[in-house]
Amino acid sequence: MNAIKSEHEIEIRVHYHEVDGQGRVHNAQYLNYFERGRVEMLRASGLSYLEFELSGILLVVRSIEVQFLMPALFDDNLVLTTRIGYCHGARIEHHYRLVRKHTDSVGEDVIVTATSQIASIDRTGKVQRLPPILQLNIRPSRNP
Repeated sequence: MNAIKSEHEIEIRVHYHEVDGQGRVHNAQYLNYFERGRVEMLRASGLSYLEFELSGILLVVRSIEVQFLMPALFDDNLVLTTRIGYCHGARIEHHYRLVRKHTDSVGEDVIVTATSQIASIDRTGKVQRLPPILQLNIRPSRNP
């Protein structure tokens, strides 16, 4: 098994069914992109959401905050960076940055940034510690 990654990138091509009547990615679609980023980060580390669920561990979204900076459009090629900012006890905090790279390979447009809190629960909904493989003990720095 690979070391658990604390940062991971994926490319996302915007599909037609993801845009609204204005030709922009619908705001709810970004939540799907973030989910894809978390799942692929685990997969790149040799882990699987499905295996956690089958073992009775559910990783659920507790909260999410999104800052919409620019619209993404149909057929845009985007890059999503997912980074773990906190991982301890029963909680994982992810930070997301979704950008559109310029076609000339110089520069990028930041589309959205976001932060999510993921909680570890059992099948009854009771909070439980993250499994040992996910206990990264990443905590915010106490130094300003």
